Amino acid sequence: MTGSKRVLLAKPRGYCAGVDRAVQTVEEALKLYGAPIYVRKEIVHNKHVVSTLQAKGAIFVEENEQVPEGATVVFSAHGVAPEVHEQAKARSLKAIDATCPLVTKVHQEARRFAADDYDILLIGHEGHEEVIGTTGEAPAHIQLVDGPDSVDKVAVRDPSKVVWLSQTTLSVDETLETVARLKKKLPLLMSPPSDDICYATSNRQDAVKVMAPQCDVVLVVGSQNSSNSQRLREVAVDAGARAGYLIDFATEIQEEWLAGATTIGVTSGASVPDELVMEVLDFLAERDFTDVAEITTAQEKLVFSLPQELKRDMKAGAAARAAEVAKTLS
Repeated sequence: MTGSKRVLLAKPRGYCAGVDRAVQTVEEALKLYGAPIYVRKEIVHNKHVVSTLQAKGAIFVEENEQVPEGATVVFSAHGVAPEVHEQAKARSLKAIDATCPLVTKVHQEARRFAADDYDILLIGHEGHEEVIGTTGEAPAHIQLVDGPDSVDKVAVRDPSKVVWLSQTTLSVDETLETVARLKKKLPLLMSPPSDDICYATSNRQDAVKVMAPQCDVVLVVGSQNSSNSQRLREVAVDAGARAGYLIDFATEIQEEWLAGATTIGVTSGASVPDELVMEVLDFLAERDFTDVAEITTAQEKLVFSLPQELKRDMKAGAAARAAEVAKTLS
Protein backbone atom coordinates (compact mmCIF):
# COMPACT_ATOMS: atom_id res chain seq x y z
CA MET A 1 0.00 0.00 0.00
CA THR A 2 1.21 3.49 -0.83
CA GLY A 3 1.43 6.28 1.70
CA SER A 4 -1.32 8.25 0.01
CA LYS A 5 -4.84 8.54 1.26
CA ARG A 6 -6.95 5.87 -0.37
CA VAL A 7 -10.44 5.26 -1.71
CA LEU A 8 -12.17 1.87 -1.67
CA LEU A 9 -14.68 1.77 -4.52
CA ALA A 10 -17.47 -0.78 -4.18
CA LYS A 11 -18.43 -3.02 -7.07
CA PRO A 12 -21.18 -3.68 -7.92
CA ARG A 13 -22.63 -0.20 -7.49
CA GLY A 14 -25.03 2.05 -9.38
CA TYR A 15 -27.55 1.10 -12.04
CA CYS A 16 -29.31 -2.23 -11.72
CA ALA A 17 -31.07 -3.93 -14.63
CA GLY A 18 -34.51 -2.66 -13.56
CA VAL A 19 -33.37 0.96 -13.37
CA ASP A 20 -31.51 0.73 -16.67
CA ARG A 21 -34.68 -0.63 -18.31
CA ALA A 22 -36.90 2.08 -16.79
CA VAL A 23 -34.65 4.98 -17.80
CA GLN A 24 -34.19 3.52 -21.29
CA THR A 25 -37.98 3.15 -21.58
CA VAL A 26 -38.51 6.89 -21.10
CA GLU A 27 -35.64 7.76 -23.47
CA GLU A 28 -36.93 5.45 -26.21
CA ALA A 29 -40.52 6.68 -25.74
CA LEU A 30 -39.32 10.27 -26.22
CA LYS A 31 -37.54 9.28 -29.44
CA LEU A 32 -40.47 7.25 -30.74
CA TYR A 33 -43.48 9.41 -29.83
CA GLY A 34 -41.79 12.80 -29.35
CA ALA A 35 -42.00 15.12 -26.36
CA PRO A 36 -43.75 15.47 -24.09
CA ILE A 37 -43.93 12.03 -22.52
CA TYR A 38 -45.66 11.94 -19.15
CA VAL A 39 -44.21 9.84 -16.31
CA ARG A 40 -46.29 8.96 -13.27
CA LYS A 41 -44.10 9.51 -10.17
CA GLU A 42 -40.30 9.63 -10.44
CA ILE A 43 -39.24 6.96 -12.93
CA VAL A 44 -36.51 6.02 -10.43
CA HIS A 45 -35.60 7.70 -7.16
CA ASN A 46 -32.70 9.86 -8.30
CA LYS A 47 -32.63 13.66 -8.69
CA HIS A 48 -30.06 13.69 -11.50
CA VAL A 49 -31.88 11.09 -13.60
CA VAL A 50 -35.22 12.89 -13.21
CA SER A 51 -33.81 16.33 -14.12
CA THR A 52 -31.93 14.87 -17.13
CA LEU A 53 -35.12 13.27 -18.48
CA GLN A 54 -37.08 16.48 -17.82
CA ALA A 55 -34.58 18.34 -19.99
CA LYS A 56 -35.28 15.86 -22.80
CA GLY A 57 -39.05 16.41 -22.61
CA ALA A 58 -40.37 14.11 -19.88
CA ILE A 59 -43.06 15.61 -17.65
CA PHE A 60 -43.32 14.03 -14.19
CA VAL A 61 -46.75 13.95 -12.56
CA GLU A 62 -48.13 12.48 -9.36
CA GLU A 63 -51.33 10.97 -10.76
CA ASN A 64 -52.96 9.98 -14.07
CA GLU A 65 -55.46 12.84 -13.71
CA GLN A 66 -52.63 15.26 -14.51
CA VAL A 67 -51.99 13.59 -17.88
CA PRO A 68 -53.99 14.99 -20.84
CA GLU A 69 -56.52 12.49 -22.20
CA GLY A 70 -55.08 10.32 -24.94
CA ALA A 71 -51.45 11.15 -24.09
CA THR A 72 -48.62 8.68 -23.37
CA VAL A 73 -47.79 7.89 -19.75
CA VAL A 74 -44.96 5.74 -18.38
CA PHE A 75 -45.40 4.01 -15.02
CA SER A 76 -42.31 4.06 -12.79
CA ALA A 77 -39.97 1.19 -11.96
CA HIS A 78 -41.54 0.86 -8.50
CA GLY A 79 -44.80 -0.61 -9.78
CA VAL A 80 -48.42 0.49 -9.55
CA ALA A 81 -51.67 -0.92 -8.19
CA PRO A 82 -54.25 -2.34 -10.65
CA GLU A 83 -56.48 0.69 -10.14
CA VAL A 84 -53.79 2.90 -11.71
CA HIS A 85 -54.03 0.85 -14.92
CA GLU A 86 -57.82 1.20 -14.80
CA GLN A 87 -57.55 4.97 -14.37
CA ALA A 88 -55.25 5.14 -17.41
CA LYS A 89 -57.76 3.19 -19.52
CA ALA A 90 -60.59 5.48 -18.40
CA ARG A 91 -58.59 8.50 -19.65
CA SER A 92 -57.63 6.74 -22.91
CA LEU A 93 -53.96 7.04 -21.98
CA LYS A 94 -51.30 5.08 -23.83
CA ALA A 95 -49.71 3.41 -20.80
CA ILE A 96 -46.20 1.97 -20.88
CA ASP A 97 -45.40 -0.04 -17.76
CA ALA A 98 -41.74 0.29 -16.74
CA THR A 99 -42.23 -1.66 -13.49
CA CYS A 100 -39.08 -3.62 -12.63
CA PRO A 101 -39.69 -7.31 -13.45
CA LEU A 102 -38.52 -8.22 -9.93
CA VAL A 103 -41.26 -6.02 -8.48
CA THR A 104 -43.76 -7.58 -10.90
CA LYS A 105 -42.76 -10.97 -9.45
CA VAL A 106 -43.79 -9.79 -5.96
CA HIS A 107 -47.11 -8.52 -7.37
CA GLN A 108 -47.74 -11.94 -8.92
CA GLU A 109 -46.96 -13.66 -5.60
CA ALA A 110 -49.38 -11.33 -3.80
CA ARG A 111 -52.19 -12.12 -6.26
CA ARG A 112 -51.55 -15.85 -6.06
CA PHE A 113 -51.51 -16.06 -2.27
CA ALA A 114 -54.56 -13.78 -2.00
CA ALA A 115 -56.43 -16.05 -4.44
CA ASP A 116 -55.65 -18.95 -2.05
CA ASP A 117 -57.01 -16.82 0.84
CA TYR A 118 -53.70 -16.38 2.69
CA ASP A 119 -52.96 -13.50 5.01
CA ILE A 120 -49.94 -11.74 3.47
CA LEU A 121 -47.42 -9.94 5.67
CA LEU A 122 -45.63 -7.42 3.47
CA ILE A 123 -42.30 -6.35 4.98
CA GLY A 124 -41.55 -2.83 3.80
CA HIS A 125 -41.58 0.89 4.52
CA GLU A 126 -44.90 2.63 4.93
CA GLY A 127 -45.67 5.08 2.13
CA HIS A 128 -43.00 3.77 -0.27
CA GLU A 129 -44.35 3.60 -3.83
CA GLU A 130 -43.43 -0.05 -4.21
CA VAL A 131 -45.35 -0.96 -1.05
CA ILE A 132 -48.39 1.01 -2.21
CA GLY A 133 -48.35 -0.76 -5.57
CA THR A 134 -47.97 -4.26 -4.10
CA THR A 135 -50.64 -3.65 -1.46
CA GLY A 136 -53.01 -2.55 -4.22
CA GLU A 137 -52.88 -6.04 -5.72
CA ALA A 138 -54.73 -7.54 -2.72
CA PRO A 139 -55.57 -4.87 -0.12
CA ALA A 140 -57.96 -7.12 1.82
CA HIS A 141 -55.23 -9.72 2.36
CA ILE A 142 -52.09 -7.62 2.89
CA GLN A 143 -50.85 -5.98 6.08
CA LEU A 144 -47.63 -4.01 6.28
CA VAL A 145 -44.84 -4.99 8.65
CA ASP A 146 -42.50 -2.00 8.86
CA GLY A 147 -39.43 -3.52 10.51
CA PRO A 148 -38.88 -5.84 13.49
CA ASP A 149 -40.61 -3.53 15.98
CA SER A 150 -43.90 -3.80 14.04
CA VAL A 151 -44.19 -7.55 14.56
CA ASP A 152 -46.07 -7.24 17.87
CA LYS A 153 -48.99 -5.55 16.09
CA VAL A 154 -49.46 -8.36 13.55
CA ALA A 155 -52.77 -10.22 13.75
CA VAL A 156 -53.84 -12.96 11.32
CA ARG A 157 -57.03 -14.94 10.77
CA ASP A 158 -55.43 -18.38 10.51
CA PRO A 159 -51.82 -18.92 11.70
CA SER A 160 -51.53 -21.89 9.33
CA LYS A 161 -52.33 -19.76 6.25
CA VAL A 162 -49.93 -16.84 6.36
CA VAL A 163 -46.99 -15.89 4.12
CA TRP A 164 -44.44 -13.07 4.13
CA LEU A 165 -43.38 -11.05 1.10
CA SER A 166 -41.09 -8.02 1.01
CA GLN A 167 -40.27 -4.76 -0.70
CA THR A 168 -37.32 -5.42 -3.03
CA THR A 169 -35.01 -2.66 -1.70
CA LEU A 170 -34.75 -3.42 2.02
CA SER A 171 -31.79 -4.10 4.27
CA VAL A 172 -31.15 -7.83 3.98
CA ASP A 173 -30.12 -8.13 7.64
CA GLU A 174 -33.07 -6.16 9.02
CA THR A 175 -35.48 -8.17 6.87
CA LEU A 176 -34.01 -11.44 8.20
CA GLU A 177 -34.45 -10.10 11.74
CA THR A 178 -38.08 -9.18 10.99
CA VAL A 179 -38.74 -12.63 9.51
CA ALA A 180 -37.13 -14.32 12.54
CA ARG A 181 -39.44 -12.40 14.88
CA LEU A 182 -42.46 -13.19 12.73
CA LYS A 183 -41.59 -16.91 12.74
CA LYS A 184 -41.27 -16.86 16.51
CA LYS A 185 -44.78 -15.45 16.70
CA LEU A 186 -46.15 -17.50 13.76
CA PRO A 187 -44.22 -20.81 13.51
CA LEU A 188 -46.16 -21.91 10.40
CA LEU A 189 -45.33 -18.72 8.48
CA MET A 190 -44.53 -19.48 4.83
CA SER A 191 -41.70 -17.81 2.93
CA PRO A 192 -41.99 -16.56 -0.67
CA PRO A 193 -41.06 -19.09 -3.38
CA SER A 194 -37.88 -17.10 -4.05
CA ASP A 195 -36.14 -14.18 -2.37
CA ASP A 196 -38.06 -10.91 -2.85
CA ILE A 197 -35.12 -8.61 -2.04
CA CYS A 198 -33.58 -7.98 -5.43
CA TYR A 199 -30.15 -9.28 -6.42
CA ALA A 200 -28.84 -5.73 -6.92
CA THR A 201 -29.87 -4.59 -3.44
CA SER A 202 -28.22 -7.67 -1.86
CA ASN A 203 -25.07 -7.36 -3.97
CA ARG A 204 -24.55 -3.69 -3.16
CA GLN A 205 -25.03 -4.32 0.55
CA ASP A 206 -22.60 -7.26 0.45
CA ALA A 207 -19.91 -5.09 -1.18
CA VAL A 208 -20.36 -2.39 1.47
CA LYS A 209 -20.13 -4.96 4.28
CA VAL A 210 -16.73 -6.07 2.96
CA MET A 211 -15.49 -2.52 2.46
CA ALA A 212 -16.87 -0.66 5.49
CA PRO A 213 -14.69 -2.16 8.27
CA GLN A 214 -11.61 -0.71 6.49
CA CYS A 215 -13.16 2.76 6.06
CA ASP A 216 -13.14 5.88 8.18
CA VAL A 217 -16.02 7.26 6.14
CA VAL A 218 -18.35 5.75 3.51
CA LEU A 219 -19.93 8.07 0.95
CA VAL A 220 -23.09 6.67 -0.67
CA VAL A 221 -24.15 8.46 -3.83
CA GLY A 222 -27.93 8.43 -3.99
CA SER A 223 -31.06 10.46 -3.30
CA GLN A 224 -32.76 10.82 0.07
CA ASN A 225 -35.97 9.20 -1.21
CA SER A 226 -34.09 6.15 -2.53
CA SER A 227 -34.75 3.24 -0.17
CA ASN A 228 -31.83 1.11 -1.37
CA SER A 229 -29.42 4.08 -1.07
CA GLN A 230 -30.57 4.82 2.49
CA ARG A 231 -30.04 1.16 3.37
CA LEU A 232 -26.47 1.26 1.99
CA ARG A 233 -25.60 4.11 4.34
CA GLU A 234 -27.09 2.21 7.30
CA VAL A 235 -25.27 -1.00 6.32
CA ALA A 236 -21.95 0.87 6.08
CA VAL A 237 -22.22 2.19 9.63
CA ASP A 238 -23.50 -1.13 11.01
CA ALA A 239 -20.58 -2.94 9.32
CA GLY A 240 -17.94 -0.78 10.99
CA ALA A 241 -17.44 2.50 9.12
CA ARG A 242 -16.88 5.42 11.47
CA ALA A 243 -19.48 7.44 9.57
CA GLY A 244 -21.68 7.15 6.49
CA TYR A 245 -23.19 9.93 4.40
CA LEU A 246 -25.79 9.94 1.62
CA ILE A 247 -25.20 12.54 -1.10
CA ASP A 248 -26.71 13.32 -4.50
CA PHE A 249 -23.64 15.14 -5.82
CA ALA A 250 -19.94 15.57 -5.00
CA THR A 251 -20.62 19.23 -4.20
CA GLU A 252 -22.57 18.13 -1.10
CA ILE A 253 -19.50 16.56 0.54
CA GLN A 254 -18.48 18.57 3.60
CA GLU A 255 -14.78 19.02 4.27
CA GLU A 256 -15.16 18.16 7.97
CA TRP A 257 -16.39 14.68 7.04
CA LEU A 258 -12.95 13.95 5.59
CA ALA A 259 -10.91 15.46 8.42
CA GLY A 260 -8.47 12.90 9.82
CA ALA A 261 -9.66 10.19 7.40
CA THR A 262 -7.16 8.05 5.52
CA THR A 263 -9.59 5.60 3.87
CA ILE A 264 -12.86 6.66 2.24
CA GLY A 265 -15.35 4.13 0.91
CA VAL A 266 -17.50 5.06 -2.09
CA THR A 267 -20.58 3.31 -3.43
CA SER A 268 -23.86 4.25 -5.07
CA GLY A 269 -27.51 3.23 -5.01
CA ALA A 270 -29.13 1.19 -7.75
CA SER A 271 -30.62 4.24 -9.50
CA VAL A 272 -27.39 6.27 -9.74
CA PRO A 273 -25.49 6.79 -13.03
CA ASP A 274 -21.76 6.15 -12.68
CA GLU A 275 -20.84 9.66 -13.85
CA LEU A 276 -21.92 10.95 -10.42
CA VAL A 277 -19.56 8.48 -8.72
CA MET A 278 -16.71 9.60 -10.97
CA GLU A 279 -17.34 13.21 -9.88
CA VAL A 280 -16.99 12.09 -6.25
CA LEU A 281 -13.67 10.38 -7.08
CA ASP A 282 -12.47 13.60 -8.76
CA PHE A 283 -13.49 15.61 -5.67
CA LEU A 284 -11.57 13.21 -3.42
CA ALA A 285 -8.51 13.15 -5.72
CA GLU A 286 -8.27 16.94 -5.39
CA ARG A 287 -7.92 16.33 -1.65
CA ASP A 288 -5.11 13.76 -2.06
CA PHE A 289 -7.30 10.64 -2.00
CA THR A 290 -5.60 9.37 -5.13
CA ASP A 291 -5.06 5.67 -4.41
CA VAL A 292 -8.31 4.03 -5.66
CA ALA A 293 -8.89 0.29 -5.20
CA GLU A 294 -12.05 -1.44 -6.40
CA ILE A 295 -13.63 -3.93 -3.99
CA THR A 296 -15.45 -6.47 -6.14
CA THR A 297 -17.83 -8.98 -4.54
CA ALA A 298 -20.05 -9.97 -7.49
CA GLN A 299 -20.38 -9.68 -11.28
CA GLU A 300 -23.77 -8.60 -12.60
CA LYS A 301 -24.83 -9.55 -16.13
CA LEU A 302 -28.64 -9.48 -15.91
CA VAL A 303 -30.43 -7.41 -18.57
CA PHE A 304 -34.20 -6.89 -18.83
CA SER A 305 -35.91 -6.33 -22.17
CA LEU A 306 -37.99 -3.19 -22.70
CA PRO A 307 -41.77 -3.22 -22.02
CA GLN A 308 -43.72 -5.18 -24.66
CA GLU A 309 -45.93 -2.24 -25.68
CA LEU A 310 -42.86 -0.09 -26.38
CA LYS A 311 -41.00 -2.85 -28.24
CA ARG A 312 -44.07 -3.43 -30.44
CA ASP A 313 -44.27 0.25 -31.43
CA MET A 314 -40.50 0.46 -31.96
CA LYS A 315 -40.70 -2.53 -34.31
CA ALA A 316 -43.66 -1.02 -36.18
CA GLY A 317 -41.80 2.29 -36.50
CA ALA A 318 -38.70 0.57 -37.85
CA ALA A 319 -40.82 -1.35 -40.38
CA ALA A 320 -42.51 1.85 -41.53
CA ARG A 321 -39.16 3.57 -41.99
CA ALA A 322 -37.81 0.61 -43.97
CA ALA A 323 -40.91 0.72 -46.20
CA GLU A 324 -40.35 4.45 -46.81
CA VAL A 325 -36.72 3.84 -47.79
CA ALA A 326 -37.74 1.02 -50.15
CA LYS A 327 -40.38 3.27 -51.72
CA THR A 328 -37.81 6.04 -52.25
CA LEU A 329 -35.35 3.65 -53.87
CA SER A 330 -37.91 2.02 -56.21
